[in-house]
Amino acid sequence: MVQAYILIQTEVGKAADVAGEIRGITGVAQAEDVTGPYDVIVRAEARNVDELGKLVVAQIQTVEGITRTLTCPIVHI
Repeated sequence: MVQAYILIQTEVGKAADVAGEIRGITGVAQAEDVTGPYDVIVRAEARNVDELGKLVVAQIQTVEGITRTLTCPIVHI
């Protein structure tokens, strides 16, 4: 299992809408609208890195109102 935090920037005023829509995507464990340099932080999980990439590119990045994403895989050192 691969887990990651996905940091999302949105259009002005769209953070709550984006977070709400992302919550309904399979593989998303959490999606919260936040303040700071990013507008939404998502915790996602997938079977492997390829599946995680597909989740981000094919499902999350297509949500209307998103302008940029940064995916941070979780590592256990």
